[in-house]
Amino acid sequence: MTKKEPFIINRIKSLGFAFRGALLLLKNEASIQVQASIAILVIIAGFYFNISAIEWMIQLLAIALVMSAEALNSAIEEIADFIHPEYHKKIGYTKDIAAGAVFFAAIVAIIIAGIIYIPKF
Repeated sequence: MTKKEPFIINRIKSLGFAFRGALLLLKNEASIQVQASIAILVIIAGFYFNISAIEWMIQLLAIALVMSAEALNSAIEEIADFIHPEYHKKIGYTKDIAAGAVFFAAIVAIIIAGIIYIPKF
């Protein structure tokens, strides 16, 4: 029987894996690169327009929602391609649904950006 590592050590390792995953996404996934670029532009806009604390919180939640949905979509696509590299109707359906989740998140983020920034013009 192997000795179990302490809780804190496991949490630190988990954080390292999560950070590595985020870097892999940013390095290898074009869709995440686009979303990250948009997020940076919106953050710059937030500073430029001096948005309120509530607007910052909502904006950051929208960014996190889109980035998380995009990351999960990428993971689903990778798993699907690994399991069934050739085109398969069910795999295509699954990948489309995952992309649809990103679409929903992105639409909500665009609406939030409109609510925050349109009145500033």
